[in-house]
Amino acid sequence: MRFMRQQKRRRTPTVIIVSLIDVLLVVLIFLMISTTLKNEPPAIKVSLPESNQAKPGVTEEKPVVISVSSNAPYFYLQEQPITFDRLQKELTAAVDRNPQTSAMIKADKRAPWGEVLKVLDATKAAKVAAKIITEKPAPH
Repeated sequence: MRFMRQQKRRRTPTVIIVSLIDVLLVVLIFLMISTTLKNEPPAIKVSLPESNQAKPGVTEEKPVVISVSSNAPYFYLQEQPITFDRLQKELTAAVDRNPQTSAMIKADKRAPWGEVLKVLDATKAAKVAAKIITEKPAPH
């Protein structure tokens, strides 16, 4: 005896989009919050030399910050590595945009003195007023 089995109709699988959108929004919000709270360390770590004559700097306009590292690559402009030739061109372009451009040089105390002098020469050639950033020594 053969039983007749009724074949069930197979439904095509469906995806519930509303649930997926909810999950996607939660993940998006998590990523947005976590990336805005992320504190990134500076691109270059510079150990500034000490100076008893150090004064707090107050400027009206944001100066160009040039860092000189103790190892290659030596030069950084606004924390981005840069070649010396490109540094000279950027300084000249900055003066062309704003003749009152100033520069602050952050040179590591172990940086080769010749590299620091190159930066000073480049600022003078571009007619940029430059200051070297130091820090006050810790009281003993």
